[in-house]
Amino acid sequence: MKYERNLSVFQSCDANYDEANVVIFSSPMDATCSFRPGTRFAGPSIRQESIGMEWYSPYFDRDLKDYKTCDIGDLDLPMGDVEADLDEISRVTADILSDGKKTMMIGGEHLVTLGTIREYVKKYPDLHIIHFDAHTDLREEFLGRKLSHATVLRKCYDLLGDGRIYQFGIRSGDSSEFKWAAEGHTHLRKFDLVGLDECIKALKDKPVYITIDLDVLDPSIFPGTGTPEAGGITYKELQQAILDMRGLNNIVGADIVELSPHYDPSMVSSQIACKVLREMVLLLHYHD
Repeated sequence: MKYERNLSVFQSCDANYDEANVVIFSSPMDATCSFRPGTRFAGPSIRQESIGMEWYSPYFDRDLKDYKTCDIGDLDLPMGDVEADLDEISRVTADILSDGKKTMMIGGEHLVTLGTIREYVKKYPDLHIIHFDAHTDLREEFLGRKLSHATVLRKCYDLLGDGRIYQFGIRSGDSSEFKWAAEGHTHLRKFDLVGLDECIKALKDKPVYITIDLDVLDPSIFPGTGTPEAGGITYKELQQAILDMRGLNNIVGADIVELSPHYDPSMVSSQIACKVLREMVLLLHYHD
């Protein structure tokens, strides 16, 4: 078997790799966080907290345990070497895609998304991204780094090109980023999720990758993140967005990123991340 399931898995995602349709892995990369670090601990925290969560989703009316999902745990990333970290994420993603499976990645900082997109765009040249976030992430460089969690969507754009990234919930960034997006490079919706329905219609049969930076949620709901930004959406709005994306016929992969669990000692943020992950795994399985 190419990958063994982790000893501690997310909820009931304990299928063997060979039989799984969706593979969960976490990328504990925390190298370019510009404010408060700690995202490397997200994967273990989510797995531990998932013990207290039901496998049944009343939103989807489906049981997580009824689907073949394998959780292979944290990747073994060389701490502090950004390019090597991304290369390992890309290598594992390529392996999983070559076996005809979908990836569900847990960050880690948002830059980990670039590691997966580098491989997804090879398999799906017409790939589109739906991006939920508080931040634009469209800088060309940040604090002297071309590779940063603040540049990740710009680097994905370099692979995809104009009009193939749809951004929602954005409420923070440099003015140049908003201007650049408005020139037609990305579809950027400030503050809320208005227009997601039209996005879903436009991308109905396109290959779509979904990336959710959990700081899209208001910090009064989700304080456990490195760059909290007031004015975010509610959990119910995010949950409805996930349900609405059932209208997409070709979701090829997804990730959730930027949980820093120790900034919320109540562990509520980790529980919210668990629930988002449960719903996203069910979404990836929806057309199975």
